[in-house]
Amino acid sequence: MFSWMAWTTPVAVFFTCIVLMLIGMTVWEIKSPTVMRKGFLPIATTRGDRLFIGLLSAAYINLAFVGLSEKLAQWLSLSEEPSIWVSFVVSMAFLGLVMRKG
Repeated sequence: MFSWMAWTTPVAVFFTCIVLMLIGMTVWEIKSPTVMRKGFLPIATTRGDRLFIGLLSAAYINLAFVGLSEKLAQWLSLSEEPSIWVSFVVSMAFLGLVMRKG
């Protein structure tokens, strides 16, 4: 069923985190409805808006890392490409920042 995609451990962890976040946000929204607020993002947002923006940003960070990892290895004179876990941690940290301060 999922043979069309390369299910490596980082990919599975990334998608599992997304599913858990969506479930958590649904429960949180039911328990405590959100209000609009203004953070560093240029628009007033709800929790759902910030989650959506954060998830898109996380996906772009991961895609950029995959696309640039070979160049990073050359620029930093590394013997092999950096681990995809680096982009996972960076993207989740950015998602947390958007959710908290966005």
